[in-house]
Amino acid sequence: MNFLMTFRVAFRALARNKMRSALTMLGIIIGVAAVIAMVSVGQGAQASIQEQISSMGTNMLTVFSGSMNFGGVRSGTGSTSTNTLTVDDIEAIKNEVPTVAMVSPSVSASAQLVFGNQNWNARVQGVGEDYPKIRKWLVQSGEFVSEADVRQATRVVVLGQTVVDNLFPGIDPIGQSIRVRELPFRVIGVMAKRGMDAGGRDQDDTLFAPYTTVQKKLLSITHIQMANISAVSPAATYTAQEQITDLLRQRHKLGPSQDNDFMVRNMTDVAETADETNRIMTILLGSIASVSLMVGGIGIMNIMLVSVTERTREIGIRMAIGARSSAVRTQFLIESIVLSVMGGILGIIIGVIFSILIPKMLGWPTLVSVTSIVGSVLFSAAVGIFFGYYPARKAAALDPIEALRYE
Repeated sequence: MNFLMTFRVAFRALARNKMRSALTMLGIIIGVAAVIAMVSVGQGAQASIQEQISSMGTNMLTVFSGSMNFGGVRSGTGSTSTNTLTVDDIEAIKNEVPTVAMVSPSVSASAQLVFGNQNWNARVQGVGEDYPKIRKWLVQSGEFVSEADVRQATRVVVLGQTVVDNLFPGIDPIGQSIRVRELPFRVIGVMAKRGMDAGGRDQDDTLFAPYTTVQKKLLSITHIQMANISAVSPAATYTAQEQITDLLRQRHKLGPSQDNDFMVRNMTDVAETADETNRIMTILLGSIASVSLMVGGIGIMNIMLVSVTERTREIGIRMAIGARSSAVRTQFLIESIVLSVMGGILGIIIGVIFSILIPKMLGWPTLVSVTSIVGSVLFSAAVGIFFGYYPARKAAALDPIEALRYE
């Protein structure tokens, strides 16, 4: 009952100066709202990048022909001038590396596509039958190229959504014949919409065909430009990277002092690097926003000190009629905590509203987490206790006789 009575007294004291209490809470409101909004922006960016990276494939590694050597100026990764990867290399990786689950050779070219009176320029990607599984890319309708299509270099294609929208407006493309560099190809499938990749390229503006068909009919080459590889598990990607490197160095007869004439990229490294970068940015944004919380806490301490001075005579009367120092200290601590927690709750509401508005106004992805909300409430309460303790202690330490004399 004593605690409840102390709480009521503290709340009445705050209600007597509504404007001052509201202005005092403003610093906490702004601080909490800023923390939630900034953290949601950071986490939204992190989730967006991770989603884009995850959409690249399952446990994926990419092997490129050629190498990159900035010191020796050697370059040419993935270009047609560095014919260092062969179909036999890819088959060897598939058959001899135990940590590899699936492999899809890849070659690409740009081509003019024609259907009826419609034409469109798009990227033609020559791939293997396991490509959709490796890239976690669903076929929306029809089917993907088969092992038989790859073996026989069949002239069949699977279209991305952007190609469908531009060549087949209002028409079902399945079974239709299109011309790719003046050669007829039959449409056997349509891929699900994928959107932009991490580099901002439209993944749907692509046409897929058997890599053997693109090699022979469009590029007139026998080598492979790159290969998409899926490891047996996320943990196995690093082992697979080492085993693939060792195997290709052996097959290409490279000596100990010779540089690799290929490059193996582990997408797990890319994901971890992006995650760490975004985590640091989120912490940085949250830390900057937290400064306003500290300013709000200092404002609470300042107002509470003023309140102690204004109510010195009241404190003296309460202590003279039997109030203990602990009760006086508790009263002022409660006042400080109420100010900070109420400010924190209002700040959470405003922060969530801003987090919802930011994507609509600026187009930035946001993600409001329960952790940031709970953390903001706890932090605002801690601010109230930390910055309210000194004024509360000062009030409790007043001499009742001196307080009664105070004018």
